[in-house]
Amino acid sequence: MFKVAPPRCVAVWRRNATVWRKGSLRSLLGSFMEPLTTLFGLGLGLGAMVGEVDHQSYLAFLSGGILVMNAMNTSTFEGLYLAYTRMHVQRIWDGMLAAPLGLEDVVLGEILWMGSKSVISNGAILLVAAAFGLVHGWQALWILPVAFLAGICFGSMALVVTSYSRSYDFFVYYATLLTTPMVMLSGVFFPRSALPEAVQQAMAWLPLSHIVDVVRPLMAGQLECSAALFGHLAVPAAYGAAAAAIAVARLRRRLLR
Repeated sequence: MFKVAPPRCVAVWRRNATVWRKGSLRSLLGSFMEPLTTLFGLGLGLGAMVGEVDHQSYLAFLSGGILVMNAMNTSTFEGLYLAYTRMHVQRIWDGMLAAPLGLEDVVLGEILWMGSKSVISNGAILLVAAAFGLVHGWQALWILPVAFLAGICFGSMALVVTSYSRSYDFFVYYATLLTTPMVMLSGVFFPRSALPEAVQQAMAWLPLSHIVDVVRPLMAGQLECSAALFGHLAVPAAYGAAAAAIAVARLRRRLLR
């Protein structure tokens, strides 16, 4: 009888999942309460003054953006601080590479775990949003695979930054120069149409805008299968694939030289 062995990267994913499970309640509270506080604080507070945005309440409008921002932040934190800890501080990757695992297995397992954490975190927020009537229809379940894609994309990008880092302080540059401006200008908190045309065109080159354009209609149950939809999904997929390849090359130079 033939027996098909799972890819070796699954062992890395399983190791991270096992460690996470031991402190899952604390981890969920950390990644769950902050976006929920932002959602209801801004949604109810500003929503009372703003009124409707794009023919829906500001709270409903904001919920899609918060989900996308949370998927990005969850995988980015995992790819920066926790991956750096496993690689440089705890030397866990050294032990993995001493086992029958290649660097590609380690990096791919880490990236798959980052996508999984984004799904877990977004799933919890999605349940709360549904309880408050902010989800319209079963189409919203497609947000979970989109969150996985977002986690892979931003986790891979974070690993590239980690491959250059010599200390935790280095990550401040990435947050200050890329992720924070991207959140503010990609339509998370307000429509991008309110921004100058040049800024809108610049944001179209970054993945967060495209994920927002997929998740928000899914929350409203109004997403249509079209060429534009696949175009939106292709951008974060391309970023994730390119960043993963760069991360492998960079980490190979750093760890195996």
